[in-house]
Order: sequence, then structure tokens, then C-alpha cells
Amino acid sequence: MSSNAIILVVDDEPTSRQILVGYFESEGYLVREAQTAEQAEDILQKETIDLVLLDIRMPGKDGLTLTRELRVSSDIGIILVTMRQDDIDRIVGLECGADDYVTKPFNPREILARAKNLIRRVRQLRTLAQSSQKEETVKHFGDWSLNVNLRRLLHLDGEKVQLTDGECQLLATLISHADMAMTRDDLMDKIRNREWLPSDRTIDVLIGRLRKKLRDDSTDPNILITVHGTGYLFNSKATRDDG
Repeated sequence: MSSNAIILVVDDEPTSRQILVGYFESEGYLVREAQTAEQAEDILQKETIDLVLLDIRMPGKDGLTLTRELRVSSDIGIILVTMRQDDIDRIVGLECGADDYVTKPFNPREILARAKNLIRRVRQLRTLAQSSQKEETVKHFGDWSLNVNLRRLLHLDGEKVQLTDGECQLLATLISHADMAMTRDDLMDKIRNREWLPSDRTIDVLIGRLRKKLRDDSTDPNILITVHGTGYLFNSKATRDDG
């Protein structure tokens, strides 16, 4: 995979950018680099990029804005690079549609491991989207169907809703463990397979985004139920919308 996967590193700090570019090139990846979001957009228009490693804090258009714009129309993998103390930025980044984040100072080997997994999933999605021959994994519930391969929700009224990688993994995991209360730690392990800090709010952010996309009232959810003191539960008996 590394021989032809293309990674775009976007960071206005030369040292951080050079470390990432050099490391991924040494692992056999094709790497492009940009020091601003505007330069990154030019590259993205010209090439099919598999993964963007994107610094949040940059002059001009910041990484969060670029993430939001990319996610509207692209299935590209997005890993945000943040300072360790930027808790709010990390949460907002996930809300904007980033797939993952790493903190500075970072371990290049850790980024490589996450990048490999994300690139693999992005390429699988693109392959499935281009081929109608592939068997689709579809899960039905209430008024919705989840196409896991395409990371897409389909409502009975015809609305199609695209999910991020994290959203799809989380929803599929909850559906597979229907009516079972799952802790945040369990869900973290299932969808990311890495260690998390106790204060990490990734699961809560993803649940909030999924509820909006599923039209699941956050004040009285019917599909994704909060189990206080534990975590979350997928309600297999979720009823259809009245409207």
C-alpha cells in the first residue's frame, strides 16, 4: 500500500513538517507538503490524496476550517495534528469531521500505524464506491439503513447521509452489540484500538454527531441511549419516525 499511497502534510512549522515528510518518505509513501491551507487546496485539486496530516493552528485559513470544507464532499482521510493542551480544538476537529488526531510532540511510529489503518479504510471505501459488484454490508434499524462499506445512512424518505470513518465504526459497533450497554473505554478499543486519556471526549462527540444525523433527539434519544455511569446503548427496538 505504501508504494503508491499519497499523503499530504500541512503544517506551517518547518521542523514538524520536515519530520513527518521525511518519516513517511522513508516508509515508501509518496508525500506532498504545504505550509498553508490555501497551498493544500491547490494540491488537492490536482492530485488524488489518500490522507491529510493537518495542523490545526495555521495563519490564514486554519485546519478546522479546511477539515470542515473537505468533509462536505470528500472521503479523504484526515488526521489532525494538535498541541497537547488543545482539548477544545480536538473536540471541534472531530465535530468538523476529522477521523483522528495526534498531539505534539508526536511519535512518528504511532502516526504511521494510524495512517496505515486509515488509508486502508479510505481505499476500501473508494473501491466499493466504484464497483457495484461488491457485496454490501447493510444493517437496518427503524427508518434507517446503514451501508457499512460505503459509510452511508439511507432514510426511508430517500435522504442519504455520509458518515465519517469514526462515526461509521462507532455506529456499526453499537449495532453489533445491540441492547448491550458499552463503556466509553470498550467503544474506544473497538473503533480505534489505541490508548486513550480518561478525559478524552471522542465517543461523546461522535454520539452527538450521530444523533443529529439520525434525527435522534438528544434530549430524549430513541436510538442511541445514554446509560448514565456506564456509556451508551443501541436500542434495537428503535421505532420508526412518526413523520
